[in-house]
Amino acid sequence: MRIWFNAPIIGTAIATAAVSAVISVSVRPTAGQASRPARTADGKPNFSGIWQANNEANWDLEGHEARAGAVMQQGVYPYPYAQVPAAPSLPFGSAGGVPGSLGVVEGGTIPYRTEALAKKKENAAHWLDWDPELKCFLPGIPRAMYMPYRFQIIQGTNNIQMAFEFSSTARTIHLDRVNEPPIDLWMGHSVGRWERDTLVVNVDNFNDKTWFDRAGNFHSDALTLVERFTPISPDAINYEVTLTDPMVFTRPWKISMPLYRRLEPNIQLLEYRCMEFVEEFMFGHLRKAQLVKHWEGETMNVDITRKVPPGEQLYNRWNR
Repeated sequence: MRIWFNAPIIGTAIATAAVSAVISVSVRPTAGQASRPARTADGKPNFSGIWQANNEANWDLEGHEARAGAVMQQGVYPYPYAQVPAAPSLPFGSAGGVPGSLGVVEGGTIPYRTEALAKKKENAAHWLDWDPELKCFLPGIPRAMYMPYRFQIIQGTNNIQMAFEFSSTARTIHLDRVNEPPIDLWMGHSVGRWERDTLVVNVDNFNDKTWFDRAGNFHSDALTLVERFTPISPDAINYEVTLTDPMVFTRPWKISMPLYRRLEPNIQLLEYRCMEFVEEFMFGHLRKAQLVKHWEGETMNVDITRKVPPGEQLYNRWNR
């Protein structure tokens, strides 16, 4: 029996139960226990556990300076460094800022084609409207691996299952021959193999609907990945990805980062089914009477004016 884990799932308990029907799982001690084995019964590195990245890659894969807001606008002076937080960022103060980063891209810069770089800049300018993360869409790979949320690895003999807190989604890494999916997927199609102590995963069959980060870095449906999971210690994995997409990039390029095991004795996945949290953001304009329209604080008032998205305007025009 095969089950495709490329759509949101209802709760991590269901994910774990479904996996047990597909793969044989070797249950390991709780993350904080000293008796945790470093290898599975068949001698492979034991990646089972709860993991999380600890970096700024979800803001921007490339190195960047800290800035005052996730959405910025021109300030008094006409210089790029003199921008100020735009209206959506202003009420959040320091909590709405973007931390600086050394970046995770080998060589520092993503090798975009000229026209694709223009698209990336357009994406960044419209981040608040266009980023799939804000709409709670499935994050795709590799983004799911370094979002600021926990994920769980359940390692079997023929499959490795990963369950993610964000959007309660999951992916399956197949370690044996399987048929490709009939359609392109948000999370892609993953087939892995062991090269000594490194898990090597080829991922393809992507759609073009996901981004790599909040900076607008994107791909086409021609994207393919080669992931490499190499143990640094029982509690750290070096995660390296080679990304190839001839429609968007001039050459293959790499990112790398450590993933860390969560060591709290009672660590577990907690549901973050964010679909429920974005209903007003995405569909509030469909209400007969606007619900969220005014907020009054000590230092400012915020008023919301709803707009009908362009695609919906066109649909309404066709269906008059």
